[in-house]
Amino acid sequence: MRILSVIGTRPEAIKMAPVLDRLARTPGIESVVCTTGQHASMLQQVLDLFGLHVDHDLQVMVQGQTLNGLCARVFERLDPVLERVCPDRVLVHGDTTTAMAASLAAFHRRIPVGHVEAGLRTGTLSQPWPEEMNRRVVDVVSDQLFAPTEGARQNLLTENLGGRIHVTGNTVIDALHSMVQRLETDAVLRARLDANLPALDPSRRMVLVTGHRRENFGPAMADICHAICALACRGDIELVYPVHLNPQVHEPVLRILQGQAHVHLIEPQDYAGFVRLMQLASVVLTDSGGVQEEAPALGKPVLVMREVTERPEAVQAGTARLVGASKERIEKEVSLLLDDAAQYQRMAHSVNPYGDGHASERIVAILCGQDMEPFRPETTLPGHFTTRS
Repeated sequence: MRILSVIGTRPEAIKMAPVLDRLARTPGIESVVCTTGQHASMLQQVLDLFGLHVDHDLQVMVQGQTLNGLCARVFERLDPVLERVCPDRVLVHGDTTTAMAASLAAFHRRIPVGHVEAGLRTGTLSQPWPEEMNRRVVDVVSDQLFAPTEGARQNLLTENLGGRIHVTGNTVIDALHSMVQRLETDAVLRARLDANLPALDPSRRMVLVTGHRRENFGPAMADICHAICALACRGDIELVYPVHLNPQVHEPVLRILQGQAHVHLIEPQDYAGFVRLMQLASVVLTDSGGVQEEAPALGKPVLVMREVTERPEAVQAGTARLVGASKERIEKEVSLLLDDAAQYQRMAHSVNPYGDGHASERIVAILCGQDMEPFRPETTLPGHFTTRS
């Protein structure tokens, strides 16, 4: 069986790495990897970290690209690859424009599609935009739907889709398990990563910030930056912000935050570096989807700078909270966690609503026609998910 996996972005590569590794080691499967070449340097970091080999690079990235232009180039450049490779199945991940376009390209050629991380929903097409539409389209054309949670499965059942639904857990937890183990056992790697961090005052708690969602571009991004300024003025915390390369993020962040005391604007980190930052953080402030899954697994309170989330499980478990993107609300919610020990402890417990480290094993077994027990979340993670070494 020949499986063509299409990957566009760095987060996709992180979450697909455990699947690709298992596919490559499974007898009877010929695994072919295709990337689109978006944010090539960031993507290459992940490929190198996990030792992934790329067979086809579509090189679709252009300066100032639009979503329609990206779709057009994916269709145009992926179609000849589909014709040459003639895969038995195309595997895509998540909710990117790449995943949506690749799944449609395969569907047009009547090639079965498997969707890893199927069934996530907010119920609002504009939040997140365009990801909510993308994931719905991928689910419609997929015949194998790998839902990370029971909630995602229920979403798919409600929509009465034609694909077979499997609850597998999320592959990002597989990747996280692997990286945490490496950090615990490799003192040299850990020391190298710590040496690359900004000079942080060990007497101050650290707040890790990530922000890059399209719905937060413009005034909302400025509000987020002003909230970070206000928090920095407390004088008792350090804020570390790996700044996304997108100009819509990079420009306002540097304009408002550069030179602010106790705010450290750093380059985007490779996966090992980012996991280390999450380990060292006291609070995570983010609008990212994947961080909502990873940080709770490390016992880190997560404040989500969005009004809705397609990942409600951590909110339901009490380790994540939706705080929106207004300056006043962000400042209030972060300060509450920093100043109220009881509030902090209620959120800072390790929960595992998203995976057990075996999602990739389930997915590949299902692709090979084997029956697998579905993922069922445990209450807590093993104690080796530590915060500091």
